[in-house]
Amino acid sequence: MATPCGSSCNQSAPIVNLQRMSALSSWPRNRLLLALPSSDLQQLMPELEHTRCQREQVLMDADSPLDHIFFPDSGVVSAVAVYADGSIIEMATIGREGCTAVQAVFGAENSSVRLLVQIPGGAAKMSRAAFTRAMRSMPSFQTLMYAYVQAFLEQVLVSVACNGAHSLKQRLARWLLMMRDRGDNNVLQITQSLLAEMVGVQRPTITNAARELESAGLIARGRRQVSILDREASRRHLVNVTSWSERASLFTFPKHTRKKRASTESVIYITDNTSPTCPQSGLVGG
Repeated sequence: MATPCGSSCNQSAPIVNLQRMSALSSWPRNRLLLALPSSDLQQLMPELEHTRCQREQVLMDADSPLDHIFFPDSGVVSAVAVYADGSIIEMATIGREGCTAVQAVFGAENSSVRLLVQIPGGAAKMSRAAFTRAMRSMPSFQTLMYAYVQAFLEQVLVSVACNGAHSLKQRLARWLLMMRDRGDNNVLQITQSLLAEMVGVQRPTITNAARELESAGLIARGRRQVSILDREASRRHLVNVTSWSERASLFTFPKHTRKKRASTESVIYITDNTSPTCPQSGLVGG
């Protein structure tokens, strides 16, 4: 049985609405969309829908219709492979620097991957039909999408090389820093079980690797979260891989990520974090 709300509910509703309007006043915050000329972005706005992304939410499953494109404003989405036994492993990550359009750019109608929310946040959602129209009618949008696809593929190729060349501890540290730089938050809301699936190992194995990083004072583990305690030490803890990806970055990154060139170390993965106190952690070891 519902209880009477009283005057307090009537007073709180306008406050909630104002908070929601304030949050959307600076929307969208996705870096790809913000890289568009303002006139083109305004033209796209009616096609964009703000949506919340909850932790471990499946935005799109493998072999399902590719009905929507997501442009994250915050949080992180993983593109994961799904095996016959139901197990999954991460192939790529997507944050505010990108979108889930890699397959749609080439006209795909079905998704071959599962899009899984790793870190909760928000996103701008666009229908595939609207995306296709924009690709055909808006040269700036088409150019930006092609540039992003190339940068995305560079990220995947470097990740493949690093997964084969580096230890689990290094791969874990790199993954955690990638998540941190996409969200500007040292506290990552993620379980160790999901983390083990993403890295492709058993939970006891990831627990041991995380324990080593924790013993070194780099991270702290909590209930359903991991905190990065010393970001700079985490970076120094890793092996630098720079030569190939540094050359690639010259032509793969969209203009808005090239305005401030970081050091030659900071190009291992796609990120827009270029502040002097928190340089791009692309230098993370593979």
